[in-house]
Parts: sequence; C-alpha cells; structure tokens
Amino acid sequence: MGNLADNMEYYLKKLLALSASGFLEIKRKELAGKFNCVPSQVNYVLATRFTLEQGYMVESRRGGKGYLRIRKVDTDGWELPGGILQELQQGSFSAGQAMGIIERLLTGKYISMRESRLMEAAIKCISTVESEQLQSELRGSLLRCMIQALFY
Repeated sequence: MGNLADNMEYYLKKLLALSASGFLEIKRKELAGKFNCVPSQVNYVLATRFTLEQGYMVESRRGGKGYLRIRKVDTDGWELPGGILQELQQGSFSAGQAMGIIERLLTGKYISMRESRLMEAAIKCISTVESEQLQSELRGSLLRCMIQALFY
C-alpha cells in the first residue's frame, strides 16, 4: 500500500471523478479523520498534489462551517506570466497583491482594459466588509474565480 499522501490523493481524485457536479466538497476534519492524520497533512496533500499547474483549483474555508472544494480545470493554454498560477494558490490577498496580479495580466495583454477595470472594481468593492481577514479571503476567492472564468 502507498503512503498517506498517495492514498489521500487517490481517494480525492476518485471522489472527484465520481462527482456529477464537477467538483468535490469535503470537510478538512472529516478527511483527516478518515485517514487518521492531522489537518496539516491534508493541507500538504492539497498543496503538492492539487495545484493549478496539475489542473486543480482548490478553495478552502476554515472554521466550523469550513470546507475544501476541489475542482478539476482545463489548464491547456494557461500560459500566464511570472508565477501568477502559483500566487493564486494563496488563500487570501491584500488589495495591493490583487491589483498587482490584475496589472500584470493587463500589461501582458492577457486581459483587456475593460476586463481589468471590471476586476479592479470588484476587488475594490470588497473594502466595504469590516473584517480585514474576511476581505483578504474574499479577494483571493474572487480573484481565482475571475481568472478561472476568463481562462477556463
């Protein structure tokens, strides 16, 4: 039998393949319980086996109603500049980081000026949320979703 990471990867990919919705939503704690490990080991598997470069988008929400959502994406043609795909794996972004990614997409001619303005407006709108941590998480989620919509 393989090691923990291999077994967890196989299990998650099998569940994802069987999913009618095209994504898998599972609780980190439940997954850790199933494999008799700690949640940080689940994080390791996700960070190393379910990256955008490997064709997966992972969304994570922590806390009591938290979840992991794994979606298989078609990354053919995703030749984005300078590590943007790696940056998108982060859970949250400051306003400056998000605007920097949008600017790099614009200057690289991956998006139009109109798309850039729409993305910036959506990111700026998040500043109305009081919690800075929630703002950062929302920026990350929104940025990943917008880029996925543009390039998927």
